Amino acid sequence: MRRFVLGWKALGHARRYCSEIVNYADDFCVVGKAPAAEMLVAVKRLMDRLKLPINEQKTRCLRCPEEPINFLGHRIGRNYGLHGRPYIGTRPSKASVQSICRRISEQTAARHGTMRTEDMVQRLNWMISGWANYYHHGQVGPAYSAINNHSTRRLRQWLCRKHKVKSGKYVRFPSPRLWKHHGLTRLEPKTQGLPWAKA
Repeated sequence: MRRFVLGWKALGHARRYCSEIVNYADDFCVVGKAPAAEMLVAVKRLMDRLKLPINEQKTRCLRCPEEPINFLGHRIGRNYGLHGRPYIGTRPSKASVQSICRRISEQTAARHGTMRTEDMVQRLNWMISGWANYYHHGQVGPAYSAINNHSTRRLRQWLCRKHKVKSGKYVRFPSPRLWKHHGLTRLEPKTQGLPWAKA
């Protein structure tokens, strides 16, 4: 990738297309003011010269912010502030939220019913906190809320199976008890003071 980035500049593509390459390892975006199809042709030619493969399934041409970019688990595009004012910024992608919710569901599956409650909560907190440590820029509130709701519901279901509770689950295991007594991480309060990073 270093040779690709250097070659892009050396061949004058950065200047010709008013473009920049943003990359992490072998994932990259070419952001420029020229037509996307034209820049894609230049990318493929250079990659062919360097004998580097392109993942055709992940390759897209789009116009931001009308069309959002999904890059490294983030959605970059038009967001809306508290008063409805649009701005270009980041938020966790839908796929990244679905991924952490799947992991929470797998952890709280019936096969883990013999685990101690303290250990279960600790594992869930590791997952949730680790995810939030990566996704803490931009408009994270809706994603945090979705993960809170999912983790709280799944832990409640797991506790009901463990203690054979068939009715009154919200009385026996209300959300405040899961957060305060059992110590389940709640992300929503953590949104205060987080940076609203703009792309």
